[in-house]
Amino acid sequence: MLVRTCGSAVYGVNATTITVEVNIASGVNFIHVGLPDNAVKESQKRIVPAIKNCKYTYPRLEITVNMAPADIRKEGSAYDLTIAMGILAASGQVKQDDLEKYIIMGELSLDGSLQPIKGVLPIAIQAQREGFKGFILPKQNAREAALVKGLDVYGIENLVEVVEFFNGDLILEPTVVDAEAEFKNNQSRLDIDFSDVRGQENIKRAMEVAAAGGHNIILIGPPGAGKTMLAKRLPTILPPLTLSEALETTKIHSVAGKLGKDGASLVSIRPFRSPHHTISDVALVGGGGFPQPGEISLAHNGVLFLDELPEFKRTVLEVMRQPLEERTVTISRAKFSIDYPASFMLVASMNPCPCGYYNHPDKDCVCGTIVVQKYLNKVSGPLLDRIDIHLEVTPVPFKELTSQRSGERSDQVRERVVRAREIQANRFIGSEGIYCNAQMNSSLLHSVCQIGEDGSTLLKTAMERLGLSARAYDRILKVARTIADLDASTNIETAHLAEAIQYRSLDREGWAGQATQHGMG
Repeated sequence: MLVRTCGSAVYGVNATTITVEVNIASGVNFIHVGLPDNAVKESQKRIVPAIKNCKYTYPRLEITVNMAPADIRKEGSAYDLTIAMGILAASGQVKQDDLEKYIIMGELSLDGSLQPIKGVLPIAIQAQREGFKGFILPKQNAREAALVKGLDVYGIENLVEVVEFFNGDLILEPTVVDAEAEFKNNQSRLDIDFSDVRGQENIKRAMEVAAAGGHNIILIGPPGAGKTMLAKRLPTILPPLTLSEALETTKIHSVAGKLGKDGASLVSIRPFRSPHHTISDVALVGGGGFPQPGEISLAHNGVLFLDELPEFKRTVLEVMRQPLEERTVTISRAKFSIDYPASFMLVASMNPCPCGYYNHPDKDCVCGTIVVQKYLNKVSGPLLDRIDIHLEVTPVPFKELTSQRSGERSDQVRERVVRAREIQANRFIGSEGIYCNAQMNSSLLHSVCQIGEDGSTLLKTAMERLGLSARAYDRILKVARTIADLDASTNIETAHLAEAIQYRSLDREGWAGQATQHGMG
């Protein structure tokens, strides 16, 4: 007898429906075709004891399992339940009337219980699009799948429940989740706040500008100056996620298997990812033998923080250049090509030299000229070119450190950021894929960031005197436009340009020139 059941495969952040055909004929053999990987091939070793331990009969006949389309590689253990139900239906132990109307996925334990799987949300979205009646999956994943409206989701604990459900012996209630209510309830206030930071008012202002325009930012300063503390508080002043952004971010975390561990089914706050500097390039951008999203995709719609930037391997940093421009990651292999979203804010920090005390007001730098230059050259010019705001962070004076005066709270800063983002959203309403000033292309830049004669003179003088590179020109205009938006100004004024120029004082050429002036170059 031939029986068909349906599963799904996830490639990138999208799912493809897989039809599992099970045929039972005379003979004694188990044949598995359709490009299964080792984990799928091993499914027989889990399915046989699971069926027997649940008091069902495993047929001692020739069983052929075909997973179509056969030219797509099937990976992972999530097809255990799909294949097991096909075998039971083909052997007459399960009614097959409605079997093809459901997506059935789950990893089987030897006792027949189900283990959670990855990529549930994109699978549920694709099932709803293709008109499937329901989705049967492990109970731990049910709330995540139930975020999709128009699809009955049944969380199952073991193989027996699935068999009894299709045989009509068990009535299951579908899991229901109100995505909007879940989204609002989980938008809890973070434990950290901008008011925790003493002093550093100029750096806080720059962080506000970066958040308002979606600009990448790098902080350069000695140890203990507050670079990490400031970076970790940046998400607290970013605009709250919208429901569509939350669902998009949740898809990525679902594929990576990052959901369900704390009971959450929806990512409702902006991600903050801070990988260690020993990370590999594959772990950062994604890919591998079994393709997975990397850290830059897990930071989608949020912040990627790279602490001690020069300590990262050069190859790791260079692979970020294309994602920073395109805001997507394309993983290309001989037999497939997949895309991962990667629209994030890059926040980087670094010491000015290996010892960390170059240009420190109280401590002397012990690094030689060649050592310092080699350290700075670890961060390439093309990468710095994609970072809009460069800031030198100085140590906080003792007076400000011990001051009892509370700084401005994150929610107060966020209100100004949200207003600026609303101005930008209205400005780019006809430009697909552009939502903030940092995403402007060259044509938009020249139409949106027009400056007067005084502004042109100021910008020209600054670039000549500070040694700023020509590539800094566009970045200064984008940042100036954001500062004008924070002031609700239609035009870019000279004061806005002056502040934006200040934020590029650590451009590559400017920093090198500063080092030379101090006898280092």
